[in-house]
Amino acid sequence: MAELRQQLLVLHLHTPDLNSNVVAWAMYDGTGKNRYTTGDSETPPYNSVIEAMIDGWRVIQFPQQFPAYPDMEYYTSYLRFEYILEKLEEI
Repeated sequence: MAELRQQLLVLHLHTPDLNSNVVAWAMYDGTGKNRYTTGDSETPPYNSVIEAMIDGWRVIQFPQQFPAYPDMEYYTSYLRFEYILEKLEEI
């Protein structure tokens, strides 16, 4: 029986639409085959969540929704439209 390891892909989109352009991303590889670091690429691995799904990634978390309060633009927080995807790979 094959042993599986998880790969994670975090995509931050311009809007909540799954076809929206990726503005930031991070990858984590539980197989140990690749070691990704922040800023190791200027182009995202996919242009949208839909494109990643077509390549076999599964969405496991949708963005958190929060109310927009006045003056919130002056505070730092997480990026709004974050999707977390996973893929299981044989090792």
